[in-house]
Amino acid sequence: MRILFIGGTGTISTAISRSILKAAACRDSIGVNAFADCELYLLNRGNRNVADANIASYRQIVCDINDEAAAEKALGDLQFDVVCDFIIFSLEQAKRDYRLFKGRTKQFMYISSASAYQKPVGDYRITEGTPLANPYWEYSRNKILCEEFFMEKYRTEGFPITIIRPSHTYDERNVPMGVHGNKGSWSVIKRIMEGKTVMIHGDGTSLWTLTHNSDFAKGFMGLMGNIHAIGEAVQITSDESVTWNQVYEAIAKTLGVELHAIHVSSEFLAACGDETYDFTGSLIGDKANSVVFVNSKLKRLVPSFCATVRADEGIANSIRYILAHPECQQDDPDFDAFTDRVIAAREKAIAAIGRA
Repeated sequence: MRILFIGGTGTISTAISRSILKAAACRDSIGVNAFADCELYLLNRGNRNVADANIASYRQIVCDINDEAAAEKALGDLQFDVVCDFIIFSLEQAKRDYRLFKGRTKQFMYISSASAYQKPVGDYRITEGTPLANPYWEYSRNKILCEEFFMEKYRTEGFPITIIRPSHTYDERNVPMGVHGNKGSWSVIKRIMEGKTVMIHGDGTSLWTLTHNSDFAKGFMGLMGNIHAIGEAVQITSDESVTWNQVYEAIAKTLGVELHAIHVSSEFLAACGDETYDFTGSLIGDKANSVVFVNSKLKRLVPSFCATVRADEGIANSIRYILAHPECQQDDPDFDAFTDRVIAAREKAIAAIGRA
C-alpha cells in the first residue's frame, strides 16, 4: 500500500504515521498485516520528524501544500492507494486537493470535525446521521463546506472520498481541558500545582469524550484501503464518557494536590472572550454541549476497533510526560491574568448581591 499524508506530524497524524511505520516493520505479518510492506510518504515543510531508529523510515516530500504548482511538481507521476490531508481548513484548500489528487489516489481521506454536528444538540447521542450545523464556530462551518464539496464530487464524479470526524483527541504533549489559553494546558496545570483556583465551564457535569491519539490511529488505519469506507463519513472516538469535573479531578489526583475550582457559565466566558480567546466557538459551539458518540458505524467497518486508553489513565500519562519535558511547559501570563480577572469578577458579583 502506498500512502501519502499531507502534514503527518500533528496530534492525530503523528500517532497514525508511527503506527503505520511500526506495522510496516513487521515482516512476519505479511498476509495478515495490510501495512507490512507499505510505503509512507509525508508531504510537509520538513520541520518535525515522526520516526525513530527502531521502526521503518518514511519518504519525505518537502513542500508547502499551499503552493499548488510546487506540490504538483513535487508529486510528479506518483500514484497512491490512500491520500489524507490533515490540514484542510477551508473550501479553497479542499478544492486545491481535489485538483491535485483527482485520478492520483484510490482513496482520499478528509479530516473533518465532530464539532460540525448541530449546535445546540438535538440529541446527546451523536451518530454520523446527526445534522451538521454550527452557527457558533466558523471553523466548524468551514469543515461542513469542505465535506459538502467532497461528497458532491463523490456523487457526480466518483471521487473516492472518506470523511473522518474526530472529536477531542489528545496525545502525551497536551492535557485535555475545557478552558485554557492559546499556549496549551501548562498554565492551568501550573495553577493546580500551586493551589490556585482554576475555571471549569458550566457546572462541570456535562458529558464529554476524550480520545487518545493511539486509539484514534487504530480506527483510522482500519478505514484505510477499506472499500466499504468510500463515500462514507465516519466518526472515530472512544466509547467512554466523562464529566468535566472528572477531567479536572483526574489532573489534580495525578499531581497529588487538592483541586480548587470554580464553575463559570459558558455564556459568561463567551461574553468575556475576544479575538484572543474565542470561547463562543470552543465552548458554545463545542465543549459546553453534553454529547455521547455512538460508534456502531466505525465498528461495523472496522470490527476489531476498540479504544483502550481510559481517560484518567491517558490524562495521567500526559501530565507525567509534560512534567518530564520542560519544552512542554510554556507559561501563559496573559491567560493566567485573564483567569484571575474572571475569578475576581465572580467574587465581586457574589458580594454585590449580599452572598459573600
